[in-house]
Order: sequence, then structure tokens, then C-alpha cells
Amino acid sequence: MLEGDIGLEGLPPKEAPAAEAAGAVDGEGAPPGGAGAHAAAMRVNEKYSTLPAADRSVHIINICAIEDIGYLPSEGTLLNSLSVDPDAECRYGLYFRDGKRKVDCVLVYQHKRASGSRGLARRAQHSDAGPAAHSARQDRPLPGKAGPVGAGEPEPPLDYHEDDKRFRRQEYEGNLMEAGLELERDEDTKIHGVGFVKIHAPWNVLCREAEFLKLKMPTKKLYHINETRGLLKKINSVLQKITDPIQPKVAEHRPQTTKRLSYPFSREKQHLFDLSDKDSFFDSKTRSTIVYEILKRTTCTKAKYSMGQGEGRKKDSALLSKRRKCGKYGITSLLANGVYSAAYPLHDGDYEGENVEFNDRKLLYEEWASYGVFYKYQPIDLVRKYFGEKIGLYFAWLGVYTQMLIPASIVGIIVFLYGWATVDEDIPSMEMCDQRHNITMCPLCDKTCSYWKMSSACATARASHLFDNPATVFFSVFMALWAATFMEHWKRKQMRLNYRWDLTGFEEEEEAVKDHPRAEYEARVLEKSLRKETKNKEKRRHLPEEPTNKWRQRVKTAMAGVKLTDKVKLTWKDRFPAYFTNLVSIIFMIAVTFAIVLGVIIYRISTAAALAMNSSPSVRSNIRVTVTATAVIINLVVIILLDEVYGCIARWLTKIEVPKTEKSFEERLIFKAFLLKFVNSYTPIFYVAFFKGRFVGRPGDYVYIFHSFRMEEDTSNWSRVHPYMPTRPHLNSVTSAKTLFPNKCAPGGCLMELCIQLSIIMLGKQLIQNNLFEIGIPKMKKFIRYLRLKHQSPSDHDQYVKKKQRYEVDYTLEPFAGLTPEYMEMIIQFGFVTLFVASFPLAPLFALLNNIIEIRLDAKKFITELRRPVAVRAKDIGIWYNILRGIGKLAVIINAFVISFTSDFIPRLVYLYMYSENGTMHGFVNHTLSSFNVSDFQNGTAPNDPLDLGYEVQICRYKDYREPPWSEHKYDISKDFWAVLAARLAFVIVFQNLVMFMSDFVDWVIPDIPKDISQQMHKEKILMVELFMREEQGKQQLLDAWMEKDRKKAEPFNNHSPTRPAPPDSPDFPGGAL
Repeated sequence: MLEGDIGLEGLPPKEAPAAEAAGAVDGEGAPPGGAGAHAAAMRVNEKYSTLPAADRSVHIINICAIEDIGYLPSEGTLLNSLSVDPDAECRYGLYFRDGKRKVDCVLVYQHKRASGSRGLARRAQHSDAGPAAHSARQDRPLPGKAGPVGAGEPEPPLDYHEDDKRFRRQEYEGNLMEAGLELERDEDTKIHGVGFVKIHAPWNVLCREAEFLKLKMPTKKLYHINETRGLLKKINSVLQKITDPIQPKVAEHRPQTTKRLSYPFSREKQHLFDLSDKDSFFDSKTRSTIVYEILKRTTCTKAKYSMGQGEGRKKDSALLSKRRKCGKYGITSLLANGVYSAAYPLHDGDYEGENVEFNDRKLLYEEWASYGVFYKYQPIDLVRKYFGEKIGLYFAWLGVYTQMLIPASIVGIIVFLYGWATVDEDIPSMEMCDQRHNITMCPLCDKTCSYWKMSSACATARASHLFDNPATVFFSVFMALWAATFMEHWKRKQMRLNYRWDLTGFEEEEEAVKDHPRAEYEARVLEKSLRKETKNKEKRRHLPEEPTNKWRQRVKTAMAGVKLTDKVKLTWKDRFPAYFTNLVSIIFMIAVTFAIVLGVIIYRISTAAALAMNSSPSVRSNIRVTVTATAVIINLVVIILLDEVYGCIARWLTKIEVPKTEKSFEERLIFKAFLLKFVNSYTPIFYVAFFKGRFVGRPGDYVYIFHSFRMEEDTSNWSRVHPYMPTRPHLNSVTSAKTLFPNKCAPGGCLMELCIQLSIIMLGKQLIQNNLFEIGIPKMKKFIRYLRLKHQSPSDHDQYVKKKQRYEVDYTLEPFAGLTPEYMEMIIQFGFVTLFVASFPLAPLFALLNNIIEIRLDAKKFITELRRPVAVRAKDIGIWYNILRGIGKLAVIINAFVISFTSDFIPRLVYLYMYSENGTMHGFVNHTLSSFNVSDFQNGTAPNDPLDLGYEVQICRYKDYREPPWSEHKYDISKDFWAVLAARLAFVIVFQNLVMFMSDFVDWVIPDIPKDISQQMHKEKILMVELFMREEQGKQQLLDAWMEKDRKKAEPFNNHSPTRPAPPDSPDFPGGAL
């Protein structure tokens, strides 16, 4: 039964109640389409369409609740009243026009109106479906600041798409009202062509939905949290005093000794909860979550079959029916189809300015989103209270990760300082820098390169020792254990947050959320059903018609229309084209990344050749630095650009797969985006670490990238490369000669170049992509919106300058796009910190400095630049935890290969224990060099100027393990090479298994659930059982007392009951027997 309250304007005060009662009777008792409903609808339409907003005295609307749940419909409530400043009364959009009901969520839609009626709102229209198709409730417009259209002023013409959207909004909003929500519309806004529907959830709806969602709410029962005793209590007390200056000044962050017992809300057990202040019992975050759950499951079944009139509506009726489908969960489909442009909860108020009322947003801005509090802890509990558990867990994880980077940074600095302090004691680098050794090295390329002295690579060798020293191995082991400890520490922190935020036992609700279909999935299923239905109709045309019951056929047709998609699902055959497209696209994107790396190699070759022919000695002497730096910068720019491209491609590939649920969509999107961005970010580093300099050949027989095109083949090629320069007979710079063959590492090894590559890419990504983009892009978008509004018209601009409603201000903010970009940049950074940390011990330090800024930057973005997201409950960080564990395991393997194959750690150990005569590293450099007889140069490969060093060279040296020229198998791989290779592989196996065993041991030793938390959870269960036992005992005692009272009341009647009179022949009877 639905009540229908109607407007009472123009009636005397004494007649108003009678008219209201009559209206209620008409709306309730009259059948659909009857006189009562028609009269009520007429009176409502007159009320909202003919009277100006300023002339209305009282507006009354009834918002109905669902009676079968046990709640009576809401009473009529006052919407508008005459006041001096109505905007101030409703706190500028935070409340309804009555100033009492809080706005829990806002729906935004685009509407068209005549250009001359800027301050007028278009009256709600309906399609020509007839009065019998809709109830009086759905025909009535929503109350609010909906002004009339002037008399005689024509309505702007609407196309059928806009008319259909308006029809669907009316039906959807009517269904929301039937679900118990209270709505108020505002089209007279300062934003041109945008209307707002404010939504309020009354108390009975909040209680009903909290019970459905099994929300744990605090009860009246308080209990003391077990405190540490003895030495631990003193240590905690000292730590609290030390860390007090860096604690945020937030009430939620203070240590608590008591906690309220939580229990899933139940309307039957409301006496357990503290309902003294019903307005604050459900906070704004919980209210918006409840409202959005109603928005997701509310349907609009009628609109999907509305065809109406208009040009082109009779064409492609099935397709139009599909487009008009609201979906099983309405708001997602309505947003996807453009019926509504946005749906979001409101911020609590302004965060800065004069006379700003204190609120949680302002508190978060001062104690969390300000760069001046970078040294303080985050108020995680307040973040969770304002944004919800999912966002709170992200910032909690980011805080734990940043905190764990502090010890890693300290150890990395110590390792770097150790290399700096021992550089003068490193015997191999001292031998390379010693001029007395006078080792003549072979040319690094054919013909154009000349002989060079090994002492010219002194600077590179000394710099390599800063990162290639025995402490590097220790640091790699330490970082592997650090990653395992970080994961265990986060799991324990996560359990503490779950206990503090009452998220224990959350799996049931989480499983229910997984089943929510997405709007795109519903549309594809409907499209498949329509095709299937069309095929069935074509088959039935060729079959002879059978006599059927018309009534039964009509019922079947109606049921088929209502449940068209119930039994239809998308199979792997439907998704096979999407899967194939995904596979081909991902392979193609990875191939593009490899091609870009190859292109950078070609750039290095061509640039080095061009610079080598420069006439300036200073240019030729700095070729390696110039080429390496510019190549890395090019890599950085390409990585940043491809990151954005790959993010869009990953989203498109996930959309064409049409996952059923939002959780499935998010997980598939994360996997694709991470795979593409991982390959994009780390491919140049993998190339330098494991491929560069591995396949170079030997003097006289060098290997080139393009065998058919060798820049160093003869002097005529130099003229083709640089036609304005004369042919140069030789190159005087060793560095210049080396760079003509970019596939060969520097004389000091590839580790130094790997360090340069890693540091520039890591720092560049953090500085440009993570910080400048996050600061600059939102500011730029905000400035563009301001310019667009300024160029619309002077009146629009003046209204923009005026104080706007809260929902109008929030609409101009950027919509929340999810946490995937935030997690992604931190996961990529985690890879830089762990995967190649053996080559760059300072990576944790730079990550720490970046994260200190990143936390405040993200906080400021959430507070000032983004709309308030809908709070989502979550008990963990989801698939990101598995990605972190995978990177941690991969880091062990990669660091083992970096130490074994990229650095000189293993060759030094082999020489020290197998070949050293005195147990020292003296002679190591000579041991790693092979000899070459210059008479063995092939035709066209000998240097153009063999006397470049001032003397004739007979034997030159090169870095490799090969047989000498006087050997029987000259220039073949020597036994020393195989010995070193065996040692390298053995080290990889031992290092990998040992470190993984230690990581698993750390994982096993540290429990996932802290002991005190497990004790508190057990104590909560016991207290809950005791609470219900006392409640049952109280009920039993009360029942016994009532029964005892009834028994006592019955006893006097039994004692004083009248006796039966004696028979006449009884002696007691007067005149009876004698």
C-alpha cells in the first residue's frame, strides 16, 4: 500500500488536514487510473508547474518505505519554508532545503533548456505512455528548487534520446523513493545545463540496510584492552614520549585503553547499541555506502521497453530496447549509458578559508595533507573514517612501506660509504690505474679504433668499486630478507587494522559483492539474448502454427521480456575473439618495447659515430658520457609515454573481455597493466645487466648488430655517415673508439653503466611521472574548466564567482578513478628497490625521499582535487599483495644473476682461491686479460694507424678467457672460462636457495596475527557470549516474574471463590433433615 500526500497550497489552515486526508484516501483507495489518482496527479502537477518558487508557502512530499519489512511509511516532511537565506539554512548544500536532513549522496544529470531562461528550471515531462502505465508517485516531480516555465514560453524541443533519459530518470527516482530514500531536485544551479538530485536515507532505511549488509556497529558494552606489563610496558611508555611530537593531533590516533564491543547491526537487538544520538550513530561514510548499495541494486524495468513516439524510434527496436535497459543493478548502467553523469557523496565542507566550520576534511587537510607535517605519522583511523577501509588500507600500506625503507636506506648508505672508503685499497683498480704496468689493450672496433692504454680506464674502474664490492653481496641478502620481513610486518599491521576497524568475519559480505554484474556485461548478455530470440522467431516462422492458449502465450511473452537474460551467460566462445585480441596485442606491445630498446642501441651507434668524427678533442673525449646520458634520457621519456599508452591499452583490452563483476574487471586490468608496465620499465635495465657486452667476439672478429652494415668497415663509410667531414685515419681517444661499438661494456665492467641506467630511470620516473604529473595535470584541468566557464557568458562567470552549493563545488572536482594508478607506481618503485639493488645500493634512500613527498601529495589530491569516493569495505590490499610477493621472489633470482654475471665478484673469488700465488688479489687483472697477436688481424680489421701510441705493437690484451696465440687452439674458449662459469652458476643456485630458505624461515617465525590481537579477538567472542547469555537470563527472569505475578493475582480469586449452596436435604440447609 502506498500513501500519496499532495500539495495544500491555497487552502485555509483548517481545511488543510481534511484535504490531506481526502487526498490520502483518493491516492490509496482509488484504482490506478481512477478519479482519485488522476485528481491527485493533476493537483501535484499544478503545484509544481504554475506557482513560482517564491510564492510557495509549504511543500509537502511523502517518501514511502517498504511496509513488508515492518516500518510504516514516513510522515510528510517540510521541504521549503520562507527564510532570509535558504542556502545558509541548508549549510550550502550539505542538507536538504529544510536544513534538517543531511545529503548522503548526489546524482548529477545533464539537461537541456532554452538559452533565455537561465534562471528557470524545466518542469518534468513524461513520455506519451498513457496514465495507466505509471503510478501517481512516479508521475509527480521531485521537490526542490525547480522553478516554472513562464506562461506562453515554449518548451525547448527534445530529441527522443533526451526524452528517453528523462523517462528513465523519473522511473529510477520513483523506485528509489519506493525503497525508502528521500529525494530533492535542484536544476536552478550555477552550472549551466546540469541538474542535481540530492538523496537522504532516513533512519529506518539505514537500520534496514545495515542489517542487510551485516555492518558491525559498536554496542553499549565497553571492555578494557589488555595492556603490556613489565619491561614491555616501560619500553612502550618511553617510545610514546619520544614519538609524541611526530604524532598527529587527532583524537582517533591517540592510544585507547578501552574499546566498544562490536556486533552486526540488527533491528531486533537495537537495545544493545547506543542510540542516544541517532544522527551520529551512522557516520557520513557509512551513510553514503548504504545509499550507494541501494542505488546499485535498484532497477527500472519499465524504461527498457519504452519506445514512445518520434522519428527513428521504430527502427532497430531491439537495439533501442537494449540501450534503454537499466540493468540488474541500476546506477552502474545508468552512468554507463549517460542517463546520469555522476554519482558521489559530498565532502564534509570546505578545508580552508575564513569562518570555515570545523569538519573532518579540514582536520585531515591540516594534520595529513599538508607538506608541513611530512615528519608526522598518518592519522590512518581518521582517513578510514572519512574515505573508507579500502583507501585507508592503501595509505596504511604506503606508510608501512615508507617506514620499512628507513633501515634499508641506512644499510644502503653504509654499503656505499664502505665502497667509497675502500676504493684506494682495491687492488684490481689500483693495478688498472698503475702507469708502470703499461698494458697495451687491443682496439675495441675494427680498422677505425686504435690501441689504447689500460690506465685510461682508471676512473671507470674506481667508480665501479663503489657499487661492486664485497658489501654488495651482503646488501643483496639483506634486501631479500628485508622484503620478506616487510611482507610479514604488513600482514600483522593489516590484522591490527582489521581488528580495530571491526573487519573480522568480513568474507560473507565480500563474496556477495563479487556477484554484482557490471553494466557492460548485462548489455552483452542482453544483446546475446536478443540475437537468440530473433533466431528462434525465424525458426518458428518456418514451422506450422499450432493452436495455443492466447492467455498462456501472453504470459510467456511477458515473462520472456522480464527475464530475458536470467539463463543466458557469456561463455568462452563469446569471449574468444577478445582473448585472442588480448594475446596478440600484449605480444605486440612487448615487441614494441624490445624494438624501442633496439632503436636506442642504433641511436647510440649513430651518435657515437657522428661525435667520433667531430674535430673538437673535447667532444671526442666525452663521447661515452654524452651517448650514455642521452640514451638513458630517451629511454626515460619513452618509458613515461608508453606507461600512459599501455595503461589505456590495458583498460581497453579488459573492457572487450567483458568481465562479469567489478572485482574480476579490476584484477584483470591490474594484471595486464602491470605486465606491460613491468616490461616497459625494466627492459632497458635487463638489456644492460644481462645482454650488453656478452656477445662481442674478439679483436679481428668482432660481432656487429647488423652484419651487413658495419660503420667501421672502411673509410668510405665514414664519408657516407658524415659527408661534411674528411676521412679520419685513426681515433686518438680510447673512449671514442669504444663507443663505436656500443654493445661492449666499459673497461671497468657493465655494473657501473647499469647503475647509471637504473638511477636515471628511477629518479626520472619518480620526479616526472609520480610527482609533476600528479601536481600539474589536476591543476591544468582545473584551470581549463575555469577558462571554459569564463568564456561561456558574463552571467555564468558571475554566478561561478558567487558561493556555490556543496554539491556544485564537488562536481567541479576530478572524479575518483580508483587506486590502481597509485598502487602501480609504488609497485614499480618496489621493483627498482629490490630487483637490481645489487647495482644501486642508494635506491632505497631515493625511494624513501620520494615516498615522504608522495604520501602528502596523494593526501592533498584526495582532500582538495578529487570528489569524495564512495567508501568501500576491504580487509586487505587484494591482488597487490600477491604481486609484491612475486616481485620479492623474483628479486632473489635477479640479484643472484647480477652478482654472478654482471659484477666481478665471482671471478675475483675464483682467482683468489684457485689461481692466486700469495692469497691476495695481486695479478687478478692480468689473469682476466687474454693475449692477441696483431699479425692475426683479418683483412680490413687492423687499425689504420698502428703507431698511434708511438711504438709498434706486437701483442695486445683484451678482456676475455681465451687461449693465447701460441696455443694449439688459439683464441678458443679457455678452461678458466668454464671454471668461472661453473662458479657463477653454482653461486646462483646456492644464493637463490639459501636466501629463499631464509625468507621462508622469516615468514614462518613471524606469526601473521599478533598475539595480543588474537587474545583480544578471543576475549571479544567470550564477552559476546556472556552478553547474550545475560540477555537470555534477563528475559527468562522477566518471564518468570510475570508468571509469578500472574499466579499471585490468581490466588485470591481461588481462595475467595463463592461456594455451591447446600442441597435442601442437607443438615446445613435451614429446615433440612432433622
